[in-house]
Amino acid sequence: MRKVLVSGAAFAATCLAAVCAPAGAGATPLPTPTTPAPGTSTPTVSPSDGGTGTPSGTPGTGGTGSASPTEPPSPEAPGAPGASGGSGTTDGVVSAKAVMVTPRLPKSATYAYGKAAHQRIDAYWRPSVPKAAPRPAVLVLHGGYWLEGDKSGWKYFARRLVAQGYVVLSANYRLAPGAEWPAQRNDSMAALAFMRKHAKVWNLDPQRIAVVGSSSGGMLATQLGTYGTGSQRVRGVIALSPPNNPYLAYQDGAKADASATQRKLRRAVVDLVGCTPGPVAVAACWKRVDDANSASHASAGDAPMLLMHASGDFVPVTQSTGLASALRAAGVPVTVRVVQGDMHASDLLNEEHTYPLILNWLASRLK
Repeated sequence: MRKVLVSGAAFAATCLAAVCAPAGAGATPLPTPTTPAPGTSTPTVSPSDGGTGTPSGTPGTGGTGSASPTEPPSPEAPGAPGASGGSGTTDGVVSAKAVMVTPRLPKSATYAYGKAAHQRIDAYWRPSVPKAAPRPAVLVLHGGYWLEGDKSGWKYFARRLVAQGYVVLSANYRLAPGAEWPAQRNDSMAALAFMRKHAKVWNLDPQRIAVVGSSSGGMLATQLGTYGTGSQRVRGVIALSPPNNPYLAYQDGAKADASATQRKLRRAVVDLVGCTPGPVAVAACWKRVDDANSASHASAGDAPMLLMHASGDFVPVTQSTGLASALRAAGVPVTVRVVQGDMHASDLLNEEHTYPLILNWLASRLK
């Protein structure tokens, strides 16, 4: 049994939700919220132009928070805290049965950073007192073979980071095959530019932003860190199971012992680049394949990286060792970690040392 010391006030705080606009935004134009972020209630208004003009409107004030403010997060959710269970015996501190302690819900809203349906981003933040120092921020990019997935899958991870003093924005992006590479990278860059433009809305520091991505979102994260001069864009990159070299994934999916997930990833690469790499592929196809390889953009001035895989991951660590070698040759700090097990992407957060490692790494890069 896990025993948790919780004061009356602190426990009550874990069950409160506040979903409303940041007060006192002054003359800063506010981006327009669209559909509510997961677990929130905000009014439906016209979407913004994604930062190309002057957005208007505010997130809803007086929102009810999540539909069930005390509902605990699923243990399977990325970054969700664990639950205690069983009947307890007093130890002089506290005894509880089936106690779930969750972070107090932050404010949240969903915004449009572009006109396409998938160009949406969820913001999670805490209101700040006047003249408070801007907070470091994290952009989260979801996985799903570049074909599927949604930003809402990272809401519990976002809440945990907000509780640690960060502002978190979790973005969707256009998906293949409807959107061909480099649309996904372009959207990731547009989401980041949206964060910077409207930084005062959430009191985030535009000079202290890191990006966290999982699986295909991890590949997009490493692209943000390498394309052009990555360190001018983000202070650091954390990627969980990133297929940084799509052509390598395409080759792995053709092996006789390839798993179903590796074969799916092979087909996803074809959908992503809009062509089949091979002897008869045209030059334009190979140009897109090479452009989608993060190592092809590695150069001095790129963002430091933490790249993580599991030992039994269907996206093997070789997807990151090549990128790491290219970054180190350019003098860019990079750490590659392998977690024991058959986990993939957000499942790595179930390993007890992963989340603390992420927190320490973020603190060192965003201090």
